[in-house]
Order: sequence, then C-alpha cells, then structure tokens
Amino acid sequence: MARNEKTSAKMGRLASKILRGNYSQTAKKLAGSVLTQRPDRKKR
Repeated sequence: MARNEKTSAKMGRLASKILRGNYSQTAKKLAGSVLTQRPDRKKR
C-alpha cells in the first residue's frame, strides 16, 4: 500500500456493511476498493 492510500475507519466500517448486505454489484466493487486501502491490522 502506498503511503497516501489511507481510508478512514468510518469508511471501512461502511464498506464492510455494504459487502455483507444486499447491495448492487457496483457498490460492492467500490466497497472492496475502499477496504483494500485500509491499513493492515496489527498483530496481537
């Protein structure tokens, strides 16, 4: 991920909700794109 590709946590939650819900294929593609720009989770 490039340094300038960062999506907020709020947008990440919304994108996750769209992927799990009954939304159009286009909306799901955009939501997937948003989630790929989220920083990786830190290991516990």
